[in-house]
Amino acid sequence: MSNDVVACPLSDLPDGEAVRLDLDVPVVVFNVEGELYALDDTCTHQDASLSEGWVEDCQVECPLHAATFDLRTGAPSGPPAVVPVRTHAVSVVDGDVVVHVGTPRS
Repeated sequence: MSNDVVACPLSDLPDGEAVRLDLDVPVVVFNVEGELYALDDTCTHQDASLSEGWVEDCQVECPLHAATFDLRTGAPSGPPAVVPVRTHAVSVVDGDVVVHVGTPRS
């Protein structure tokens, strides 16, 4: 079941930036070359915020132990993380970035 949450106006999320949503399970939205990606904001290896990580080649690197996750699938690239992070569908509605929490990115 999807829970639609407005993250911010699209104009407030420029390319290369991220916005963190403090929900029951925190979510982060990344803008990478105009494409929007949303995932759970907590590294599955250890409790670290992925919104504080580095993004390159559609991967986010956890700032704590350098685990990387694919922004499209949530899959880790390898140890120390072995469990994927949950992805969420994202759309732009009337100029706002909307995260469809609980609906996987397709």
